[in-house]
Parts: sequence; C-alpha cells; structure tokens
Amino acid sequence: MKEILILKDSFEQFEKLSDFLNDKNIKNSVINSNDTKSLEKNKSTLICSNKFNNEIGGKSELLKVSRNIGSTSIIVLNESKENKFSINEDLGGAYLEIMFNGIDEVVKEIIFQILTTENFSFSDTKTHSLVKMAKKVAQTDVTVFIYGPTGTGKEVISNFIHQNSGRSEKPFVAINCAAIPENMLEAMLFGHEKGAFTGASSANKGIFRAADTGTLLLDEISEMPLSLQAKLLRVLQEKKVTPIGGQRDIDVDVRVIATTNRNMIEEVKDKKFREDLYYRLNVFPIETCNLSERPNDIIPISVALLKRHSGITKLPFITNKARELLKGYNWPGNVRELENVLQRAIVLCDGEIIDEKDIMIDINSKNDFYSNLSENEEVKQAVI
Repeated sequence: MKEILILKDSFEQFEKLSDFLNDKNIKNSVINSNDTKSLEKNKSTLICSNKFNNEIGGKSELLKVSRNIGSTSIIVLNESKENKFSINEDLGGAYLEIMFNGIDEVVKEIIFQILTTENFSFSDTKTHSLVKMAKKVAQTDVTVFIYGPTGTGKEVISNFIHQNSGRSEKPFVAINCAAIPENMLEAMLFGHEKGAFTGASSANKGIFRAADTGTLLLDEISEMPLSLQAKLLRVLQEKKVTPIGGQRDIDVDVRVIATTNRNMIEEVKDKKFREDLYYRLNVFPIETCNLSERPNDIIPISVALLKRHSGITKLPFITNKARELLKGYNWPGNVRELENVLQRAIVLCDGEIIDEKDIMIDINSKNDFYSNLSENEEVKQAVI
C-alpha cells in the first residue's frame, strides 16, 4: 500500500482521521506545508483539506506540491456546510475531491475504502478479536475449521488466513462441497486419468493438486458424502492423492481450511460425518458470529459493499436515518441479506445519497422491526 501523508494545514480534523487510519492498520504520517519543501515520498498518497487547496492557489499549485513530494495520488477533503455529498475524480483517478458535511463514520469509511485494497472492513471488538486470531493462525500451517451461520464471512476469513500466510503467493483454491454432484466430487477433488470413466476424454489433476503448495478451502464440508470422507481422511493423513484410474500416489503439500454452518458434534452423533475426519479437520476451530452480534460492523461492511457494487466515484453516502434503520435491524440473513438491501438502495437512491426511504427490507424476515416503523408514508412504502 502507498504511504499516506496527511497535510494538517487548515485541516481541523487531521488528528481524527489519522487516528482512524491507524485503527485500521493503515500507516500514515502527519505533515505540514513546510515539510513538503524537502520531503521525498515517492508513490505516496497526499490527503489535504480543500481550504488548504484554495489558500495555495487551487489544483495546479497543489499538483506542484504533490510532484515535489513524489505523491502519485491526491485526496482533497471538501467539508461543506450544505448537506451535500459527492466524489469527483480527475487525472484518471489520481486526483479525488470528496465533498461532505462533517467527517463522520461513513465519510471515514469511504476514505478507508479509497485507500485500501482489502475487500472487507470492520470496527466491532468481536471482529477485531477474530481477525487477530486469524492472523496468528495464518503464521502456522495448521488445519483450520471455521464454523458459523450462513453469510457471516467464513470464506472471507479463509482468504484472509491465506493472504497473511507464508503461502500467500501460491494458489488459493475453493470448492463448495454442497454444489458438486456426488458422482463428480471425487474426480474434482483427487483428479482422474484419461479413460478412467465414461466421458473422461482427458486427464484432470484435480483440486488438491491444483492447490499444491497453497491453500485449499473445503466450503460446506458437512455436505460431503460419507463415501468420500474416508478418502479425504487418507489424503489429509498421508498428504498423497491417487487420481481415479491412477496406479500411483502423488505427493501434495496443501494447507486445508474447512467451513460449515452445521453443528458438527450433532452431525457426528447422527452418523452423518465421520468422527475421525472431524478430529483431523478440527485442529484449530474458529467461529464466526451473526451480524446482529457485532452491530459496529454494519456500517463498515455496508460501505465496503457499496464500493463493490458502485465503484469509488459513484459510491453513495448513507444518511443518519438510513444508518439507524440498518443498525436497528437484526439481519437474519447476515451479510448476504445486507448486500441485497444495499443493492436495492443503489437502484432507488437519488444521486449520491442513500436515505431511509431507499432502505427496503424483506417483510417475511422473522423480527419485530416492522411493528416499530415510523408513521412516515415514505418509510412504509420502502418496506416490501
């Protein structure tokens, strides 16, 4: 990531922004205009206030300052007294101007999304603890079993572990065990030789060999047929695969991460999952929790999702009333449901602002949210 330079001249909120970025693990330096005369920070990002921009003579003078430092991108924060929000870009995206009315939670998250290459964001203490643990696990090669309800970010955590591990430059391969027909899953996992079965017109090395030296994610492992579980156990124990129709074992070096939304103890008791495979996978268990249990993540995740679906320059601002609706709902569908609601809001919002009237939540969700709705007719119309 580029080095972040925050120019504090005529910028009252510089310390607030710097502290926020530090909390997000984005290293930044606070500088003043005198520093720009001798400072050399090649390929850095310069953040300044629009007030400073105007004081020195506008964009052309600011570009001279950035060139002198070596900055390749500029973010100008234009705090307006009017209730307006916009993101305007110039110079192919190297120059961004953000207009807003006060630096609040959403504005800070938008700045973070502009600066980061990560596809997620969080603020809740529970998620901070989870990420801290995931970083620690990533430094080892132990097998990880991630438990949690649907839509709570199990695959995101899996990818995070891979990206922070010594295997980050190697393949990350994911397979959903519930999405592949039973008669195809074995061939996809372990590979097959040419002519091993009808339709096998060519050899396939399989997912395990494709992930060799990297990480393999076995998503929804609880859906794997019992007949395949014994074969998977052998691969995990011996670190060798035998392709269907093959005559020899092939060594594989794979870090395995498995996920499930089931109670695996109950699955083992009900003879739906092999006990020996469960203990082989459950070396280091990690549990994700519902979005309703970590309410401080709702806005950071929302801004990250809006960036994914809108891009930076069309990224909308979420008003206080819209935030209250998002935070007051219990999200039984977790992040997937939140993503659906935000995509609807992108369609419905006027310009660059998402207001309460743009928040449409499914009425069949099991909660008492609707009984407490405002009498405002626009809000009622926004609920389907």
